[in-house]
Amino acid sequence: LPPTNSNSISTLEVNSAQGAARLDKGMCSAIVCKTRPGDRMLATVIIPARFSSSRFPGKPLIPILGKPMIQHVYERASKARGVRDVWVATEDIRIARVVEGFGGRAVMTSPEHPTGTHRVIEAQKIVGGDLVVNLQGDEPLIAPEQVELVIRALEEDPEADVATLCVLSNDSLEIRDPNNVKVVMDHRQHALYFSRAPIPFYRNGEGASRGAWLHVGMYAYKKKALEKIQSMPQAPWEEAEKLEQLRFLYWGLCIRVVPTQQRTIGVDVPEDALRVERLLLKQLGRGEV
Repeated sequence: LPPTNSNSISTLEVNSAQGAARLDKGMCSAIVCKTRPGDRMLATVIIPARFSSSRFPGKPLIPILGKPMIQHVYERASKARGVRDVWVATEDIRIARVVEGFGGRAVMTSPEHPTGTHRVIEAQKIVGGDLVVNLQGDEPLIAPEQVELVIRALEEDPEADVATLCVLSNDSLEIRDPNNVKVVMDHRQHALYFSRAPIPFYRNGEGASRGAWLHVGMYAYKKKALEKIQSMPQAPWEEAEKLEQLRFLYWGLCIRVVPTQQRTIGVDVPEDALRVERLLLKQLGRGEV
């Protein structure tokens, strides 16, 4: 794919699914961008970004403060210490062109993947990496420091196969919301269980005051863990809760869960993008971006 300026891609081309060009799986490596000279860092960040979303088609390309959302995520990941390189893994040539247009690197993957993790697994086989961070393409407020947290967690914990984040909430509405996944950990900060239900359940009614840990869906994997995940069958609790991390626990992977104080907003609907814009403007005003 020749370098393309994202400004040259028309609105019609970006929004029209019928005009999408596709590369077959055998041609994936053809779209891999050049590796920067002197890369000596530790982790490879892979951002799965799918155009064909049933709820929000073309979501990675929605403009936020004049940039496509995927660019915000890419640039924040690139600022994290301990990152060797950053890639966008996509099934759609339009996303790849936009990424290359702002100077990023993209890799084409199959449109058939059931989860972002499976897309990351395919991309990792192409671009390499012994420690891989799976950063969602709809998290434009993710902080570079949060990427660093999951990288350090895997480096420092020899038992951990996977690392992820959590944030403490004392908001009873947040805790009861099934869209907010909760997690409980042991004394080593290894995950015991994830659930859409409020966990732990405080029998004496003090749950609102003691709070719960909400899961922040960014993962870091050791290469061997990705190799195991690829062949893992679905687990019964995963099927019940619709949470793929329960597959990891069911089949014996160790997940290190790292607390963070920074909140993020995932963009699921167009209204979320407006919320993100308002928060980014506040951060710009304070000189934080």
